[in-house]
Amino acid sequence: MALHIQPLSDRVVIEQTAAEQKTASGLYIPDTAKEKPQQGKVVAVGKGNKDHDMTVKVGDTVLYGKYSGTELKLDGSDYLIMREEDILAII
Repeated sequence: MALHIQPLSDRVVIEQTAAEQKTASGLYIPDTAKEKPQQGKVVAVGKGNKDHDMTVKVGDTVLYGKYSGTELKLDGSDYLIMREEDILAII
């Protein structure tokens, strides 16, 4: 399914990976205790600006800070939109 959004400037749209459902020992984690994911897949990339060429590309798996970005709900899915500088690493 194609995402119908084009981020501006140096912004990136990221689809978050799902939060862990259970621990390594097999205990289920309740919704209230789940950690916010800090990893996701890039689904849309802006064109950059005159001072900055974009490093990430669509399809990259990235790590970002716990409180980075703005949550966005589009076509029934949850995404984050953030500046490329908020991305910590490509994995």
